Amino acid sequence: MASSIGGSGTGSSVNERKLHRDLSTDSYTRLYLSPVPSVEDDENNESDHENERILSSVDQDDSGEEVEFVSMTPGTATTVTIVDPNRGGSSPSTNQYDEEVTDVAYVVRKHYENFETIDWLKDLMRNRIRHRSLRAHRRDGWRQRFTFWFDAWSGWICVLLVGISAGLVAGFVDIGAKWMSHWRTGVCTPAFWLNREQCCWGSRDVEFDNVHSELCKHWKTWSEIFGMNELSVSAWFFRYFMFIFWSVIYATFIVCLVVGSAPYASGSGIPEIKTILSGFIMYGYLGKWTFFIKSIGMIFATSSGLIVGKEGPFVHISCCCGNLFSKLFPKYGHNEARKREILSAAAATGVSVAFGAPIGGILFGLEEISYYFPYKTLWRTFFCCMVGALVVRIINPYGNGHEIQFPVEYNVPWATFEVVPFICLGILGGLWGTVFIKTNIRWLKYKKTSLIGQYPRAEVIILTLITAIICYPNLYLRLTMPELIRRLVGQCGVDDHMDLCDYERDQPIGTATTKLYAAIAGPGIHRAIWQLFWALIVQTILIVFTIGTKIPSGLIIPSISIGAIAGRLIGIITEQIAYQHQHLAILRHECGVSNEHCVTPGLYAVVGACAFLGGVSRTTVSLVVIMSEVTGGLSYIVPLMVTALAAKWVGDTFGEGIYEENVKLSGYPYLENRESFRFTLKAGEAVRANRSDETIPLACMIQDGMTIAQIDKLLHRYPHSIYPVIINEDFPCIVGQIQRRDLLAVLKSRKTQLTQVKLKPSLNRKFSVVSMSSLLNKSGQPSSFGMRRASLALQSSKVLKLHKLVDRAPIIVTDQTPMEAVVDMFRKLGCRQIFVTKNGHLHGMLTRKDIIRLMHEANISKKLEH
Repeated sequence: MASSIGGSGTGSSVNERKLHRDLSTDSYTRLYLSPVPSVEDDENNESDHENERILSSVDQDDSGEEVEFVSMTPGTATTVTIVDPNRGGSSPSTNQYDEEVTDVAYVVRKHYENFETIDWLKDLMRNRIRHRSLRAHRRDGWRQRFTFWFDAWSGWICVLLVGISAGLVAGFVDIGAKWMSHWRTGVCTPAFWLNREQCCWGSRDVEFDNVHSELCKHWKTWSEIFGMNELSVSAWFFRYFMFIFWSVIYATFIVCLVVGSAPYASGSGIPEIKTILSGFIMYGYLGKWTFFIKSIGMIFATSSGLIVGKEGPFVHISCCCGNLFSKLFPKYGHNEARKREILSAAAATGVSVAFGAPIGGILFGLEEISYYFPYKTLWRTFFCCMVGALVVRIINPYGNGHEIQFPVEYNVPWATFEVVPFICLGILGGLWGTVFIKTNIRWLKYKKTSLIGQYPRAEVIILTLITAIICYPNLYLRLTMPELIRRLVGQCGVDDHMDLCDYERDQPIGTATTKLYAAIAGPGIHRAIWQLFWALIVQTILIVFTIGTKIPSGLIIPSISIGAIAGRLIGIITEQIAYQHQHLAILRHECGVSNEHCVTPGLYAVVGACAFLGGVSRTTVSLVVIMSEVTGGLSYIVPLMVTALAAKWVGDTFGEGIYEENVKLSGYPYLENRESFRFTLKAGEAVRANRSDETIPLACMIQDGMTIAQIDKLLHRYPHSIYPVIINEDFPCIVGQIQRRDLLAVLKSRKTQLTQVKLKPSLNRKFSVVSMSSLLNKSGQPSSFGMRRASLALQSSKVLKLHKLVDRAPIIVTDQTPMEAVVDMFRKLGCRQIFVTKNGHLHGMLTRKDIIRLMHEANISKKLEH
């Protein structure tokens, strides 16, 4: 919240103090905030730290549970020392003021709270200090040398483990999803663990139905297993019932598991991963339990027949692997900024193992997901994607001998006039993406306030029941979406007798190497056109209500499926027009020489898939590379580029992509780093702007005389994550900032000491604070009288030293700084907040949420102007 100086928030003013105090009555607790301690003072504190021991600390892991933490590593914690001159007895050590140190030492670890934004600058600086320390001590012994080299190679080892684990999970999920999907229609009697395709591999009498599905004696339908006549109506309805039964069982199991055990396992996860990679903390979202539930959930969700895909959630799964393995390496496990480098590589690997497209995964991470992507992360991402794709190739989950899902076995050149239908497909994809995004977002908003959103289990079960009832009568909808896409992007061969290849050819085809010639569409193609048109309508409607349910649900494969259907339909129509009108001038040059194919309907399915996926995600470069790698059709780069660009232009005219809209819907503090905004405000004007109908004063820590009671009242009244430290109200010059969690730790440590140690009656008085503002005069120069006064006070008082907790390097701009520069600082430096000063005095503060709000208002005003 943008705040300005309207009050200190402490509820008290600075009172005049006597120049001389009675040392016998001045021995109570004081708060020592040193704004600019000397380097020698920091070095001398090392001897004090040797005598301190850690009692306890509370930290949070990714599951959100509190765990015990003990740290003995220098630099990972800040120690708050309580000096007690009134405690009797001997002490193991004394400080420089000959005062006894109590055995209460509270440690504040450098971690972040849940739903908090990380400080990129501080984390990267902390990592450089740690690296310099390891480098300086690498010659002290073989252990230090091993630690140094292990730290240097830990990044490569971590991404290697991530690539292997992501590839194994991808192979396991693909094999399990295909087997369970086929289980809805029948069972392989010799070996029930085989799917329909694997079951018929060893059979010699394999036949194919109208959609090119395998039929053999080893594969038994449910009606055959129960001894029913296959041609009877009762057998058809029994197969219909079993299809619906298994679909509902799968969906019921996974929705109960997700809602009851791992709510974060629902959805695709890409919007949340984008937000996490931008520096947002979401404990539990990348935990081991979420990883396990979502891996299992993708199998059951796709096997239930719902219009969802498993490729999008692979990004979430791979990031879970990256988060779990990064804990094994202190370089990444204890530094959130460096952990984002592993998560960026993991996100790209998720796309790589999902499609078998390693280069496309890297580009997708750069274009869509990653926020901070340094040059060295690019090489580790390349290595991680390569390992993941290699593991998928070894497992061979698709059963086609390579790691790509939808291989294109043809290399037919495309004609120049086909650019027109390609552009039309791109426009259609952009329009469909816009309609889907707006409709789906409105549906999700409605569910939040309606009765439907209160019963997520019933919603998924009813939706699965409706989907299964509608899809079974259509042979194309009965297929899994990857199987449907594989048939749509393929070219008709000599042996293919499915409906999509039913042409009335004038001359027979002799051998398998004979080129196929264009012909009039037969009755099978006409039947397939109507069934595909019905499948297009069903998938387009059901995907709106399915995406956003409480199950693992990806959007990539459903978009590709819808686009492939639309592209195949347009391809068949274009093929028949070109065949029947070869005399036209635009077609005579390329189609009039012979009646050989000049239009390939399968190519239109590939282009349509690219168009519809681009209309939803608004990606271009990575999308073209992914589609090229997925299909293996490298000669169709130009048609894919034309289509992707047209889809993005049309889609951007009406709004943002689905991932950005989901981020806004969830209210995540994601700061877009690609768009440019024109601000007419300056930093001072942005601070003064009233955006919540009430003026919120900036709560400050005053180093000139705040009591512990006032600090406690400030923390409860203003629950901010950070507080600026100023000299006093009359001279509000900022000297640093202090974290809320550190102050809470100090108060908790003080309460713990009071319960463990019997304090004298004199200690029950009001606790005051040692004033260090007298060290500086109004001009900011050291005051000799103030230094002498502080020295006398410190020599006789019980001191609570907090100068280690004060960050003395806050990001500061003046009130005349243009907001364009402020926004760039938030984007490129990763700042959590920026303090605004006016004439050297603290004027206010701008946070990341303020910048997001300003951008949103700028977009609204821009739309109103147009």
